[in-house]
Amino acid sequence: MHISRRQFAASALTVYKLAGPKPVLMAAKPNDQIAMGYIGAGIRGSYLIDSFRKTPGVKPLIVADLFDGHLEWAKETIPGIETTKDYHAVLARKDIDAVTVATPDHWHVRIVLDALAAGKHVYCEKPLTWSIDEGKSVIEAQKKSGKLVMVGSQGKTSPWIQKAKELVRDGALGKISMVRMVNHRNSPGGAWVYPIPANASPETIDWARFLGKAPKIPYSPERFFRWRCWWEYSGGVATDLWVHLLTSLHEMMSVEGPNSVVAQGGIYKFKDGRSVPDVLSAVFEYDTFVTDMYVNLCNAGAQGSPITVMGTEATMSFGKRGELMVDYEPPQSPVESYGLNGWTKDMKAKYFESLGFKEGKAPRGEQKPAKEVTLERGLEHYELFIDSIREGKPSRENASEGHFAAGAAHLGNMAYRRGKKMKWDRVSGKVSEA
Repeated sequence: MHISRRQFAASALTVYKLAGPKPVLMAAKPNDQIAMGYIGAGIRGSYLIDSFRKTPGVKPLIVADLFDGHLEWAKETIPGIETTKDYHAVLARKDIDAVTVATPDHWHVRIVLDALAAGKHVYCEKPLTWSIDEGKSVIEAQKKSGKLVMVGSQGKTSPWIQKAKELVRDGALGKISMVRMVNHRNSPGGAWVYPIPANASPETIDWARFLGKAPKIPYSPERFFRWRCWWEYSGGVATDLWVHLLTSLHEMMSVEGPNSVVAQGGIYKFKDGRSVPDVLSAVFEYDTFVTDMYVNLCNAGAQGSPITVMGTEATMSFGKRGELMVDYEPPQSPVESYGLNGWTKDMKAKYFESLGFKEGKAPRGEQKPAKEVTLERGLEHYELFIDSIREGKPSRENASEGHFAAGAAHLGNMAYRRGKKMKWDRVSGKVSEA
């Protein structure tokens, strides 16, 4: 009577794969060009500059960065582009429609608020905030300005997460009690130990402006180029890697944010003067499920599925090639055979009869068949920003969503640093120890 889950695996798996060419934004008319300014031209900033300049109807006008080397790259990449070390020069231009913000985290909110006040649409790299109490100011400023704010967490708008959201909403997985999320790495670059350019110096870097509201310390090229390693400028693995997962989680599960979190971690490998952990795990409590979150910068072999959703009817996960997989639970027999150990034949017979079966004849339910389903490709995350501006559509990752994803990560950092379970009243914004 017993059939293992492994025996059923081949016939119970639905695999969703991408198919077809990537869609492209419609080319805009000459009078429908979107003029862009870029604030930050480092690793993520240069990616955005490259991506947006290849997008139909987008016109790059000016780049701001604090390092001469990044500004020189911008000039090499876009002949004739204006450059500056003062982001206010970007916002002062009346011909700029939208800006990107790809700076260290501790500068995000100040620049976003200034950009909205200047009447610009804003695409801000995640996390939206450096601290949990900054989010509401951005939400209020966005509403007041009437401009678009889009946070760059990418996964939220992917076809996989949108399909996952549909499956969860339609009950295909049954009642969901747990979601497991991981993001592991094991390399210096994965732990933000980026190379420092030979021409980096106090003469080529505006160190005072980089520090901003952070404590004043002597020039440090390590902190300038590896800023994610210190609490003063970043939330470490939580606001870098967790936020990607949390944004996807909130979209997929149609939830706003967690109620509480506990966390543990530490610095186990990268003892290079950093203050943020290189290993961090947490358990987030939501209204109807829990999420355990893991980041390990000391091992990449145990990555597995970045997202695993566990329901009473099926388990949803992601394959190594990006496939979305739904592995349905084996059909259950109405007979609880394991519990009959130690029963006499007569007792067993009466038990089966009470269920309407003869002993050994109780059927299992019907197993769902294997199938492969293709998903349509969508626009890239940054392209959706342009589409929203041009077509007057809502942001696909708005200030509120950015606040709650970053806020959940901040809450996890607070739990780790205080060694306490932290609760979050998202209406009042109050955070407290449980």
